[in-house]
Amino acid sequence: MKVRAKLLTLLLLATPAVPALALSASAATGLRTVMRYTFDAGPTATGRIADLSGVAAPLVMRTVDGGVIRFLRTTTGRYVGFPAPCARTATTCPRALFEAPDNANLDPGTNPFRWGATVYVKQWQVIGSSNVMQKGVSDTQSQWKLQVGANRGKAQCVVVGRGSSQAYVARSSVTVADGTWHRVLCRRAGASLVVYVDGVVRGQAAIPATLEIGNDMPVRIGGPNFNTTSDMYHGYLDDVIAVAG
Repeated sequence: MKVRAKLLTLLLLATPAVPALALSASAATGLRTVMRYTFDAGPTATGRIADLSGVAAPLVMRTVDGGVIRFLRTTTGRYVGFPAPCARTATTCPRALFEAPDNANLDPGTNPFRWGATVYVKQWQVIGSSNVMQKGVSDTQSQWKLQVGANRGKAQCVVVGRGSSQAYVARSSVTVADGTWHRVLCRRAGASLVVYVDGVVRGQAAIPATLEIGNDMPVRIGGPNFNTTSDMYHGYLDDVIAVAG
C-alpha cells in the first residue's frame, strides 16, 4: 500500500510509522523544497506529472521497447511502478523513466542539499545498481544520485564534483530491497554525505567540503538513460523530493 510522505524535520527524526521526506520552508529556517512529485494526480492528458514545489518542471515519461510506467491507486493517492527486469536472453527489453529538464535550483554547488524518495523493491528486481533518481552523470560535469545497490539492496547516495570523475558514496547498513516501503533520503552538508532510511542515519561518507555540484543535465527518475547496460529501477516509487538548505 502507498506510504504517504509528509514534510519532515531537519534531522529526519519523525516517528517511524509516519514516513516523511522533507520539511517545508516555512517549518524550518533555510530549507526550500525545489522539487516534489507525489504522482497522486496521475499524468495529465499530455502525460506530464506536475511538480508540487512550484520550482521544478513537470516530469515527462520516456519509454522504449514497449516499456510502461503504471500508476497504481490507493485510498490516499497513487504511486508508480516501473517495468520488470528483462531476461538475460531477451532481444528487446521494455524500459521506462521520467525526465524533467535542467533547472538551476537543482544545482546546489557547494551548498547543503538533500534528495530522496519512498521506494518499494524486492531483491530479485535489483539488477546491477538500480538508479532511483539523479541529475548529472559520473563522467560529465558533476552528479547527485540515489540508487539501490546490487550488493544486498542497500541504499546508496552518490555525489561527483565538477572537474572530477571520483564518486563518493554513502551506503546504508540495511537493505531496502525487502518488499517493504522505505523512505530514503540523501543529505550533503559541507564535508559530509549521509543516507537516511526511514528517518534513521544508516550510513555516511566524508567528501571534500569544496565539492561542487552543477550541470546542465536533466533530472531522471527510474534510470539514467536507455543504453543496453543502463541501471534501471524496477520497483515501485512514490514521493520524490529535493530540498535546498
